[in-house]
Amino acid sequence: MHVLALLFPSWILRMSQMLLQIYKISIGISPQMKITDSSKPTYWVLYNCSVYFRGVFIITAQCHVPGAGSLPFPHYRPVIIILTTDTSSASEDEGSLRRQGRISSTPFQSHSNVEPWLNRVIQGSSTSSSASSTSSHPGGKPAAASNTAPATTAATVLADLMVASVRGVPRGYSSSILETADGVPVNSRVSSKIQQLLNTLKRPKRPPLKEFFVDDFEELLEVQQPDPNQPKPEGNQVNVLKGEPLGVVTNWPPSLLAALQRWGTTQSKAPCLTALDTTGKAVYTLTYGKLWSRSLKLAYTLLNKLTTKNEPLLKPGDRVALVFPNSDPVMFMVAFYGCLLAELIPVPIEVPLTRKDAGSQQIGFLLGSCGVTLALTTDACQKGLPKAQTGEVVTFKGWPRLMWFVIDGKHLAKPAKDWHPQVRDASAEIAYIEYKTSKEGSTVGITVSHASMLAHCHALTQACGYSEAETLTNVLDFKREAGLWHGVLTSVMNRMHVISIPYALMKVNPLSWIQKVCSYKARVAVVKSRDMHWSLLAQRDQRDVSLSSLRMLIVADGANPWSISSCDAFLNVFQSRGLRPEVICPCASSSEALTVAIRRPSELGGPPPGKAVLSMNCLSFGVIRVDTEEKLSVLTVQDVGQIMPGASMCVVKVDGTPYLCKADEVGEICVNSGATGTAYFGLLGITKNVFEAIPVTAAGIPVSDQPFTRTGLLGFVGPDYLVFVVGKLDGLMTVSGRRHNADDVVATALAVEPMKFVYRGRIAVFSVPVLHDDRIVLVAEQRPDASEEDSFQWMSRVLQAIDSIHQVGVYCLALVPANTLPKAPLGGIHISETKQRFLEGALHPCNVLMCPHTCVTNLPKPRQKQPDVGPASMIVGNLVAGKRIAQASGRDVSQLEDNDQARKFLYLADVLQWRAQTTPDHPLFLLLNSKGTVASTASCIQLHKRAERVAVALMEKGRLNVGDHVALVYPPGVDLIATFYGCLYAGCVPITVRPPHPQNLATTLPTVKMIVEVSKSACILTTQAIMKLLRSKEAAAAVDIKTWPTILDTDDMPKKKLASVFRPTSPDMLAYLDFSVSTTGILAGVKMSHAATSALCRSIKLQCELYPSRQIAICLDPYCGLGFALWCLCSIYSGHQSILVPPLELESNVSLWLSAVSQYKVRVTFCSYSVMEICTKGLGTQTDVLRGVNLSCVRTCMVVAEERPRISLTQSFSKLFKDLGLSARAVSTTFGCRVNVAICLQGTAGPDPTTVYVDMRALRHDRYSLCYSINPSMSILPGVKVIIAHTETKGPLGDSHLGEIWVSSPHNATGYYTVYGEEALHADHFTARLSFGDTQTLWARTGYLGFLRRTELTDASGERHDALYVVGSLDETLELRGMRYHPIDIETSVIRAHKSIAECAVFTWTNLLVVVVELEGSEQEALDLVALVTNVVLEEHYLIVGVVVIVDPGVIPINSRGEKQRMHLRDGFLADQLDPIYVAYNM
Repeated sequence: MHVLALLFPSWILRMSQMLLQIYKISIGISPQMKITDSSKPTYWVLYNCSVYFRGVFIITAQCHVPGAGSLPFPHYRPVIIILTTDTSSASEDEGSLRRQGRISSTPFQSHSNVEPWLNRVIQGSSTSSSASSTSSHPGGKPAAASNTAPATTAATVLADLMVASVRGVPRGYSSSILETADGVPVNSRVSSKIQQLLNTLKRPKRPPLKEFFVDDFEELLEVQQPDPNQPKPEGNQVNVLKGEPLGVVTNWPPSLLAALQRWGTTQSKAPCLTALDTTGKAVYTLTYGKLWSRSLKLAYTLLNKLTTKNEPLLKPGDRVALVFPNSDPVMFMVAFYGCLLAELIPVPIEVPLTRKDAGSQQIGFLLGSCGVTLALTTDACQKGLPKAQTGEVVTFKGWPRLMWFVIDGKHLAKPAKDWHPQVRDASAEIAYIEYKTSKEGSTVGITVSHASMLAHCHALTQACGYSEAETLTNVLDFKREAGLWHGVLTSVMNRMHVISIPYALMKVNPLSWIQKVCSYKARVAVVKSRDMHWSLLAQRDQRDVSLSSLRMLIVADGANPWSISSCDAFLNVFQSRGLRPEVICPCASSSEALTVAIRRPSELGGPPPGKAVLSMNCLSFGVIRVDTEEKLSVLTVQDVGQIMPGASMCVVKVDGTPYLCKADEVGEICVNSGATGTAYFGLLGITKNVFEAIPVTAAGIPVSDQPFTRTGLLGFVGPDYLVFVVGKLDGLMTVSGRRHNADDVVATALAVEPMKFVYRGRIAVFSVPVLHDDRIVLVAEQRPDASEEDSFQWMSRVLQAIDSIHQVGVYCLALVPANTLPKAPLGGIHISETKQRFLEGALHPCNVLMCPHTCVTNLPKPRQKQPDVGPASMIVGNLVAGKRIAQASGRDVSQLEDNDQARKFLYLADVLQWRAQTTPDHPLFLLLNSKGTVASTASCIQLHKRAERVAVALMEKGRLNVGDHVALVYPPGVDLIATFYGCLYAGCVPITVRPPHPQNLATTLPTVKMIVEVSKSACILTTQAIMKLLRSKEAAAAVDIKTWPTILDTDDMPKKKLASVFRPTSPDMLAYLDFSVSTTGILAGVKMSHAATSALCRSIKLQCELYPSRQIAICLDPYCGLGFALWCLCSIYSGHQSILVPPLELESNVSLWLSAVSQYKVRVTFCSYSVMEICTKGLGTQTDVLRGVNLSCVRTCMVVAEERPRISLTQSFSKLFKDLGLSARAVSTTFGCRVNVAICLQGTAGPDPTTVYVDMRALRHDRYSLCYSINPSMSILPGVKVIIAHTETKGPLGDSHLGEIWVSSPHNATGYYTVYGEEALHADHFTARLSFGDTQTLWARTGYLGFLRRTELTDASGERHDALYVVGSLDETLELRGMRYHPIDIETSVIRAHKSIAECAVFTWTNLLVVVVELEGSEQEALDLVALVTNVVLEEHYLIVGVVVIVDPGVIPINSRGEKQRMHLRDGFLADQLDPIYVAYNM
């Protein structure tokens, strides 16, 4: 290390060396280690040192040093120390990082031959194999990503005090002009890195204190680093393969219609198609003559007989929907060829049975985009469609309005003699459109031209060796793909006879297709592996069938990797019944490229079949590696034959530019042929990407000037040019950089005792994006007889099998009841619709197993809190980095009110007496009942006399002394107020207690008992009814009723006058105790002195401008906090009339509060969040009960709360009642807590609340940055001072910094009151001092996080308004992954996840996050919520939910202020008292 500096006094050097040693120790390195350690880059070392040298500068600035001329620090020439390190290691590290961040590409070598090693993988044999199963010997998991912290590139230093002088810079550095912090250019030779650093010193960009916090930009998701040991392709580049040329056939028709015309006129009696009913009986045989004549009739009718406004409805080129059931191939064939003859474009679709068919809306979108206005169908099908009241077919959701036309014979017109269709040669015009549904659920239409259709028929004829008059049995859907290509198009080209097996028949008799092959001596059969599997299950019933006539058994889904097991099993059983091994011909096809490859029988010159045993671990990396069948983690696949005649094929990389793959690399198969689809109808963008791909070599040279079509098939080319397919793009799931095929995962699940618990063909596997990666979801239909325990055992075995075989975790495994998954038209599960239902929470599973703990590996690193605060932090903490101290105060009370009046109103008992004398009949209180009528009133003199009677009873009956505590157990009303002042008159200390609920004594009475005992109450004042309840047998079951203190009822008290009212000897004497249960479940009472009580009333009076002529409406519980003060204290002090509305009365009359506000024209009103929620939910749909209500009189509607403002609720309330005259500006929120019940209160003349948007990620790190909606600001009460302090150091923070809210006010509580008198344990809450700055002022710690921010608004004094923003309670926060989470943030996300979530609450249990959700809907929706809740918490908060508990509405306990009692909920959960609908423990 080279240290280049100006000389300065030795004591500075010694001190700097000492600080440098401290710095080394603080960062965890030896003091003897040289600072040139290459583990830290230059700029990081300089950054850290600069902070420590700043300490040197600060010390010297304040010292006069003997021997140094006693000069103050500024006279010394400042110095910057430049540290250089060995740059070779740094550049090497950077290079390695760059290499990791870039996808490297090795140059390919052109080679046409297949790699010789591949011959070892591909073993030529007949198709006997093991099932495609999977392995407990993974090839090696990816190594953990390195935890290298990002280097900091900017430092905060006192740049304006520094100049730089650089000498003796080593050789090799380029000469440059160095601009110092003072703007002085210095000619020197420095590295560009250091120059860049110095230029940034003037403009610090990032917070400087790494010891204090981890910054926002460091909370990044872990990026999955590539495994250095993962297999990589090693073979040569595979060039384009060409298929055999299309043979020249004499007398080959110029188009498919020409072939139909030929056979319809020359071979009219030849059978074309035989249709079967559900019993297997042939119901009709369509001859070629009938097909031709009917098609002519339909074409003539469509063009000439369908008119609208005397104009033809259709013109050539229009699209027409073909809606035919699978049981009616005859009418479909007539409709298809009729459209072709009329030069219309048929669009075959499925029959929509209901408005909510799976995928029906997307089909409607396709029809709309194609401009379809006419749908052809049969009479029977049309009658079965849902009808509107008019008798017409309904318009299905998302569908265009269609005209339905029945094509049965009686509806067709005979063509005119002079009308003849034009049978043109095959052209590039669109012949038909075939629909395809992607894995996301979107439906596209693939256009096939006449030329492509003809070329495809030609290629299939040559590849399959079709000849005239052959018989073909077709089990597939004749409307699309292989069923259409073989059973409708190529069959007509070759005058073949097709036996069409309907799906309904296959469900009844799986052997029907084999029976028809035997009875019709069919030469070819087109089936799927599913049909072969079904026939195996039923073959024991039939002994006399023979398959010796078959020369080709075409397996249409032979590209499915696990079709080989069905082929092998089918061959093993039916080989004894005439089936020859070479007859089985798997083929590969896609909707875009039509038939890609097909295995030829040996008599047609095809090579022997082959199979490949491949490592699944290597396949997940896209690499082909041979393995042995003994392992479980292998995939055995069969070939799908050779490329089609007249086509060219290549294999390209799946992602990005279509580079040619290597021989041992899996890629997407691309085809160039005249026999492929031509476009996605109306979608030019994706058409170019799929149908016009140009494969290139590694050097970027195009392999052909002809475009290729991407097939969506993943595979490779083996020996003898055999094509092997290992998966499809639609089923591809990329998890943590590795590719897994959905079909492979299905095969693994089926291998785990499939037939016992789930149905074989009813398993769906797909991936959902969660937290920037795909997560695998497996859904299966559970058998009705499987128990829940059996199902969970099966699910756990499936999870283990998939983990060991595929080395990937399953995020969610769900079992649904039988026959509830959406079905595809011809059986099977509709995957995209299933996925959509899963994401929407509409799957309704009966068992769910979530495994986020094992699957989600890309969470941000946990925050590492430092054990103590470093010296650099303290220095900057003292300086506050140029920020204004976060301190604000309300108006000065001394300037607002006469001090004599304040002294006169010091004791509320004196105030009441004074009002009784001066204004005896002035009304103070008016209590309303649920009907809105006045239940009771109290004037000044009435209240005074009732208080006197209570005081007499306390002294005579209760024999109480001055200072004794009295519990007041009353329902909300005037009696509670009178007894409170009666206690003050007698010199007793009142404690207001909520009475127990008669129907719920077991849970409410123990709280009453606890408050009475903890407060050391010597007497209980109550009503006769409650006194009987406290002594009842039911009460004895809940508490020990013998230990109650003296209980006095105040219903019938003698009218005795009090001799003298007690006057306290000091204002600091205890006035009353305020007991409440916090949201964390802690019961505590705070002591309120007489001085604090009167100061509280004075501040509220000034803020709300309360006078004797005013009326306010209060809908709050009167037992604690600000609710008690407003109910019992403020009216006496200010003289205004309080209209009291007990919140419980709203249960029977929701509009009571708002009606009272309107009736009495109240300007100021108070409520709780629970009241606001009742009104919002209850009155939102009952607007009739609000007739005549006018809220335009309200200037201030304040919500009394001890939590972060619920901005969504207040906004909903404002919008809902806006039409009744309620101003949005009127609704605001108060804030108070135990140490001070009223810190903020909007008032009538204060500035409007302002809303800020705060980033939740910053809140986790105890800081904030503006971006996410959190809460409106609040105005501070007169006489209240607020400061934001650091939660740990107790130092003042700067403006706009997040910290604990501390308050200093005359109405602060004086301390906690506990039964054991351990106030000293919590004394810091009420008498805290700052660690530096103003260390004399006593503050009360609120326990709430918040921040102050100076707004652009002005207050009454003309100063800019300091707004306080409350974030949340410190006691409520959850410490997870080293960060602080606020429950309300997580709960807000969860409530948005599903419409049936009424409420939720979160808490932690053994480091697990528990989410309790109230379900407002049917119980079948309960398990849908598990995945949705887990997803949303992961996405928005980077947290894994440990337990999801689904409960009934009303289970989450709420206190009187509408705040959730999360700790009570936690206790109920641990005690198993929640009676949940479902509990999900995420693995």
